[in-house]
Amino acid sequence: MCGALPAALRAEGVDVRVLMPGYPAVLDGCGPAKRRRLTLLGKQASLAEAELPNGVPLLVLECAELYARPGGPYLSPDGHDWPDNALRFGVLSKAAAALAGAASPIAWRPEVVHCNDWPCGLAPAFVRFDGAPAATLMTVHNLAFQGLFDASWVGRLGLPPQSYAIDGVEFYGRMSFLKGGLSYADALSTVSPTYAKEIQTPELGCGLDGLLRHRSAALHGILNGIDDAAWNPASDAHLPACYDAASLERKAQNKAGLQAHFGLPVSKDEPLFGLVGRLTEQKGIDLVVSAADRLAALGQLVILGSGERALEAAVAGLGRRYPGRIAARIGFDEGLAHRIEAGADLFLMPSRFEPCGLNQMYSQRYGTPPIVRATGGLADTVEDNITGFVFGQPDVGELVEAAARAVRCYRDPKTWRAVQRAAMGRDFSWSAAARLYAGLYRALAALPR
Repeated sequence: MCGALPAALRAEGVDVRVLMPGYPAVLDGCGPAKRRRLTLLGKQASLAEAELPNGVPLLVLECAELYARPGGPYLSPDGHDWPDNALRFGVLSKAAAALAGAASPIAWRPEVVHCNDWPCGLAPAFVRFDGAPAATLMTVHNLAFQGLFDASWVGRLGLPPQSYAIDGVEFYGRMSFLKGGLSYADALSTVSPTYAKEIQTPELGCGLDGLLRHRSAALHGILNGIDDAAWNPASDAHLPACYDAASLERKAQNKAGLQAHFGLPVSKDEPLFGLVGRLTEQKGIDLVVSAADRLAALGQLVILGSGERALEAAVAGLGRRYPGRIAARIGFDEGLAHRIEAGADLFLMPSRFEPCGLNQMYSQRYGTPPIVRATGGLADTVEDNITGFVFGQPDVGELVEAAARAVRCYRDPKTWRAVQRAAMGRDFSWSAAARLYAGLYRALAALPR
């Protein structure tokens, strides 16, 4: 989102900058850049002005002490949270607020500070308490990740004592970055209309449903888009054969190549299910494992992903249990993900909850109708029996019934082509989301400060 949406916003006339931490890989890609010094929460830092590959102006917060580390953005190489993550992302949030205030080291000033998820969740609080003249928008991509830390961090991060309250950052005796954003931002958004409703319920509200119901008038569900240049079957360099809705017969070459790559019998008539994603219970991977014998009876299945170790082991074991029917690769492979989207006949996405989801949009664009559960963005983007196949409860029986229904459609060539072409006709570009966000920004900028 933070890469693709800003480019679409610029096309809507929005003067946007992206702020992100100076991780080593980010700095390696910046090249020569103008740098300005600043002090944030007692840490000496600098702000590098660069560009994203799509030309969007980029502001990189450099602080080697906080961000120049091995491992991932949040985890050490051994897979544990960095113990000072509260400081690392408190500094990032403070930088966002500083850029909106009079003490900013650059002349450009935002009218709106748009924060995404818990790592910058304190920015709206800092903007409020520092008196910066900007409006704030807090976007939730997954409410389950909240940035929870010991309450002592409130004072250590320079927040006033009154912020540690039920209408502030306090969350069951701890400090929540995300709750701070949800409490103090002028407006809230999330990544699909259905998820905006779901997070106001106890089932999917993750303990924040009461706050979200209280702020429902300020909450907007805006569906994410996809990069329709990178995910375009007509020009995808990862594919053995490119195709579009008028040349769907060429899709068969991608299927044959995918079957061969995974060591499955090459058959144009055998339905081929594909799955790409995180191997977690949230994604319903345990349902796929439990349904494996019945899915294998319906067709072939290829799986690519990584995640929870127990599910990785279970998925890897499917290939041994069902040779010639199921094959899996544990890990991440961008090119192979594209080839699965193009080579599979049907795409499995049985998530227990899914704030938005991208693969169901990719698969429709590739004429690979998805089989999804009716939740979040999946419910908003897949039309049952028109562009894909939808089931209700996260249940093995319902998943298998939907897969069987999809296979029956696959066996009817005329109906199957109609579903494929309807799916490929959907517009999931970022332009629609950008128009909605631009309108929201303008409304926020017009608010009295």
